[in-house]
Amino acid sequence: MFSNLREDIQSIIERDPAARNAWEVLTCYPGLHAVVMHSWAHACWRANFRWLGRFISYFARVLTGIEIHPGATIGRRVFIDHGFGVVIGETAVVGDDCTIYQGVTLGGTTLVAGTKRHPTLERGVIVGAGAQVLGAFTVGEYAKVGSNAVVVKPVPAGATAVGNPAHIVRKEEQTRSAQMFAAYGVTPNGDDPLSKALRNLINHVAQQDEQIERMCATMKAAGIRCHTPDESDKLDQAQLNRLVD
Repeated sequence: MFSNLREDIQSIIERDPAARNAWEVLTCYPGLHAVVMHSWAHACWRANFRWLGRFISYFARVLTGIEIHPGATIGRRVFIDHGFGVVIGETAVVGDDCTIYQGVTLGGTTLVAGTKRHPTLERGVIVGAGAQVLGAFTVGEYAKVGSNAVVVKPVPAGATAVGNPAHIVRKEEQTRSAQMFAAYGVTPNGDDPLSKALRNLINHVAQQDEQIERMCATMKAAGIRCHTPDESDKLDQAQLNRLVD
C-alpha cells in the first residue's frame, strides 16, 4: 500500500507543475484521496462487503467530489487532476499511468446488469476536462481524449479524439511521441482532419480559378470571345482559410 502511495505521489509531482512537494500532494490533492479511498472500497467490494464498499465510495464522493464505483478497476499511478465532478462507473477499467481531469464521465450506455457497460482506458490514456466516454469499448494505450469530447466508439492506441461526437484528429506514428504527456489531452501541433480537408478544397478551387483566368486570357489573345467572371464572384482564399483556422 505504501509503495503504491509513493508511486502515486511521485507521478502527480511529475505531471503537475503546481505540485511543490510530497506533503502538499498527500494533504491537498483530492484526486489522490479519491484513489486511495477507492482502493479500500474496491477491496470491500471484492470481499463481498458490497454495502460497505458503496458507503466508502459515497463518503469519498462527499469528501472529494469524485465518484468512483467500488466495482471499477483502477490501475497504478492514476492521476485525477482537480477531479471535481469525475464519475467512473462500475465496470470501468482505468489502466496504469492514466490522467483524468475534472468533469470526466466514464459511463455506460446499457442497463443490463452483470455485463461490461463502461469503457476501458489502457495504459497512459489522457482524458481532458469535461469529456464523456460512454460505452463498453477500449481507448487504446497513450490515446488522448480532448476536453468536452463525447466518445462513443473505440479510440486506437496513440490517437487523439476530439469533438461531439468525437472523431480522430491524429494517430501518432512513433510510440515515443505518443507517450509524451499532454495536459488536458491537447496534442502540440495537432490539427483537425476536417479543417485540413476544407483548406485543401479551398486551395484547389483557388488554383482552378487561376487556371480558368489564364485560359480566358489565352482565348481572348487568340480572338475568341470569352466571358470573364466578375471580381465579386472570385473566391477569397485568404478569408476562407482564416475562417477554417
